[in-house]
Amino acid sequence: MSKKPRIAVVVVAAGRGERASASGDTRPKQYRPLAGQPVVSRTIAAFLALPEVDVVLPVIHPEHAATFFGLGNTDPRILDPVMGRATRQGSVLAGLEALAAEAPDFVLIQDAARPLASPDLIRGVIAALETHHGALPVVPVTDTIKRSHDGMLVAGTEDRHTLFAAQTPQGFRFAAILAAHHKAVHEPRDFTDDAAIAEWAGLPVALTKGSTRNLKITHPEDFARAERLLRGDMDMETRVGTGFDVHPFEPGDAVWLGGVRIPHTARLKGHSDADVALHALTDALYGALGLGDIGVHFPPSDPQWRGAASEIFLADAVGKVTARGGRIVNLDLTIVCESPRIGPHVPAMKQAIGNICGIAAHRVGVKATTSEKLGFTGRSEGIVAMASASIEVPQED
Repeated sequence: MSKKPRIAVVVVAAGRGERASASGDTRPKQYRPLAGQPVVSRTIAAFLALPEVDVVLPVIHPEHAATFFGLGNTDPRILDPVMGRATRQGSVLAGLEALAAEAPDFVLIQDAARPLASPDLIRGVIAALETHHGALPVVPVTDTIKRSHDGMLVAGTEDRHTLFAAQTPQGFRFAAILAAHHKAVHEPRDFTDDAAIAEWAGLPVALTKGSTRNLKITHPEDFARAERLLRGDMDMETRVGTGFDVHPFEPGDAVWLGGVRIPHTARLKGHSDADVALHALTDALYGALGLGDIGVHFPPSDPQWRGAASEIFLADAVGKVTARGGRIVNLDLTIVCESPRIGPHVPAMKQAIGNICGIAAHRVGVKATTSEKLGFTGRSEGIVAMASASIEVPQED
């Protein structure tokens, strides 16, 4: 294609996830925490971390709507979820039909229970769609595979060199897979994935490189394995970033600080909502990853960010940590101002920041001080915020 293709992602999260239920935790697997962040949030974040992705559409179970909206996903690229149907195939079709108005060129279909898809894996699928109608990430089968007709006696041995384990995201040219799904509605056979529907419809599907790390959480023990991948069974390194931001006051009646609206005799001036605290935290996370500052990712010259909620910026930085297979260890924030009084709002700030970052509030430090009437903060002309972030990410050369 001569122009950049418009890319949409369908995240299939409409199952009940009962096989992964653990003792004392009956939540569907896609909403259970994985290293401090719900599985489905990690899955969505892996795609939002890629600038190639234009929109993400979650497909959820009708009974889980309140739970999903409670996750606090605020990225503007996340479309309102659609309700799933009785089968996975029906749920995917519901998502594809809802995407028709977006007119994407390519669509990636991802199981919500695969939260560890890497940027390279996803980009491999996208690249294959330039020359193929479909693309499927796979890993070679390494075990010897036996065939049995009754589950008791061996009837034969498969040639494992021709066998591959399929993963998601599975990518397709949008119009072709939507037509194939519509056609498959009247087919009695049970299609186990979208590539099977494409094959049945005569669409060529290319194999791309999958990863053993791209596991699907199915059973309770899979959570432990995924936690090990994120935290222990790889060489991890700790990184620290710092952030600093300043905003002056202008006429108004409230300020946004740490994701909390605080009544005041003025507001903070800025292109977005000017939440100086969230801006500093965002820069700290970008800094820990070596990705520049907030202005690189959200230029103030871009009109789409005028008046935007700053939690969008912080969520983007969090998504980039997640996409690297990392986690946030802790965040620390210092706010310098003469007024408004910050102390009464600290618990709410800690909770708001924790919700945006997918971490517990006790991993967020919020402190406030004055400049003893010195300088522009001492003259109540604005607010300063300083932040630090500690993260763990897989070690790189």
